[in-house]
Formats: sequence, structure tokens, C-alpha cells
Amino acid sequence: MAYGYYPGCSLEHSAAAYDDSTRAVARAMGVDLVELDDWNCCGATEYIALSRTGAYALIGRNLALAEAQLAGKTGGTKAVLAAPCSACFLNLSKAEHYVESHPDLADQMNEALAAGGLHHTPGTVEVRHLVEVLVTDVGLDAIRAKVQRPLHALRIAPYYGCLLTRPQIPGHVMDEAEYPTFLDELLRALGAEVVDYPLKTHCCGGHMTQISADTANTLLHRLLKNAAEYRADLIATVCPMCQLNLDAYQSQVNRAYGTDFELPVLYFTQLMGIAFGLEAGALGLGKEIVSAGKALAKVGVQPPSPPAAPAKPLARKKGDKTLPMPRKKAPRGRVRAS
Repeated sequence: MAYGYYPGCSLEHSAAAYDDSTRAVARAMGVDLVELDDWNCCGATEYIALSRTGAYALIGRNLALAEAQLAGKTGGTKAVLAAPCSACFLNLSKAEHYVESHPDLADQMNEALAAGGLHHTPGTVEVRHLVEVLVTDVGLDAIRAKVQRPLHALRIAPYYGCLLTRPQIPGHVMDEAEYPTFLDELLRALGAEVVDYPLKTHCCGGHMTQISADTANTLLHRLLKNAAEYRADLIATVCPMCQLNLDAYQSQVNRAYGTDFELPVLYFTQLMGIAFGLEAGALGLGKEIVSAGKALAKVGVQPPSPPAAPAKPLARKKGDKTLPMPRKKAPRGRVRAS
């Protein structure tokens, strides 16, 4: 079972744990992820408001690469491209749908792509969210059969976010948009106790953390408070932006509201890996800011210690006019598949 794989920018950096756990779970399930060679940013959520043609050319370049690189590799008449990030999934699937529905938009996009020697034929790429691939294609029975360490002791709040089920792109209607249950069902297949989470599709604020702290804190507080009210041990998410906001800005919310939330936020793939009996370090556990150690101890898992803080650069000597040089990053132990 092979799929094209579009990790997106976040999974290369801040959401590396999502990428690590995705690859580990895919291997365990016998799913072959073929990463697009030379993929580029999808433009996130703002670019389309600035330049429609520019945004669709940016997204379309990835679709053109998928069309060219995945032909005949993923089965069927279309190239199938899996995206773990909800924003990437929405941009890619929406662009494919719109250029197929509007020939004038496809012409404008291809005119821009031609400058780079590329062309995309609308209707040749099927974009899927990773969770859709696992629930619909791999199936809950196959997932259930892989469970070695059931998550019976964990109460989990399933957080879908606002981009995964809305808008409903034709061909991707997995569930009810306002109160979906497919992630609930996946977590139950892992043995977890899934709590009722009324705000499961409400917005985490997206980039409001960079624009308006008050707005971001209000939205995040509602989500954290709701999960705490239902006595969740942790929140499971399918999106790197949602994970980042709920995890990294939880202390900011606590300061703003005088609360003491300590709710770990993990990717659903990390929870799958735990249930499958995979090694915690291979799933990126321990990289979260709000430690999941206490929650995971309930299922007998000890996450690795968080990595040590990077060494501070040496103080520059007085009068030193040499240019500062960047530090070489340590390799992550993998290369892109071509």
C-alpha cells in the first residue's frame, strides 16, 4: 500500500515528532510513504488572501510534482498524496478541486508553473489527510489488530481542529462536519477511553498567537478548560498548528487566566505508536513542552528526557568584526525518498 507523502514545513521542524511518529506507524502498518522530491511550502492560510494566482501556483507546484513523480506508484488512475497537516491538506485538496472545477484558474496556475518547466493536469491527484488514509484505507480492524499495549487507562479528548472537516471538499466527506467521530473511533480502537469533547472542532486560534495574545488566550482557554472539565488525561490532535498552540502557549493561558492546566497534547500517531508497542523515542515523545510523562505512566510508558538546551554562543570579544557563522545542525538520521 503506497502513498505519496507531503510532510509540509512544520513536520520538518517544530512538529518533527509528528513526522517521526507518522513514519514509524506507517512502517508498522505496512504503508509505504513516498515523500515528494523538492516539495515546497503550501502557503499556510494567509497567502491566498494576498495573491490568488500566486497562492495557487505555489500549491499547484506540489500537485504538479505529485502528478509527475507518483504516476503508477500509488495504484488507481490518480496519484494519491497523503498530508498529515490539516492546513496543508486543506490547501492541496481545495486547490485540486478548484482548478478541476474552474478551467480559467487552472490556466492561470499553469501559466505561472510553466516558468519553472512544470504543468499540472487537474483531476490527476487525489489529496488525503493522513488520518483519512489510516481510518478509511487501512481500517480500524487492522489498527486494532496491531495493538500490543492498549490505552485502557487513558482518558483522551479528541481534537480535530477547524480545518480538517470544514469546508467539506467533495470526495473527503468522512463524517459530520461539526461533530465528527472518526478520530474518536480510531482512539477507541487503541483501547483508550474517549471523553465527550464538545469543542472538538473549534478553532485553536491559528496564527492569532502572533497577532493578538488576548484573542489567542481566549480561544485556547476554552479548549483547555473543556478538556479539563471532562477529566481528560491528554488531548490528541491531527494538526501541527493545533499541537503547537495548545502545548507551547498553555503556560501563557495559565498566566492570563490564573489557571493551572497541565494537559499534554500529543499527535494521534504518537498514541498509535504507543499502543503498537513502539519505542517512545522513535515516536518523538519527550519533545512536547507540557510533559506527557504522568499520563503515559498510566500505560507503562516512560518518555525520554527532553533534549538539553542548546549551548549559548560564546561571547564576542570587544572589537571582533568577523561575521557570526551559523551552527551546523545535527542530521535527523533520515533522508528524503526520491
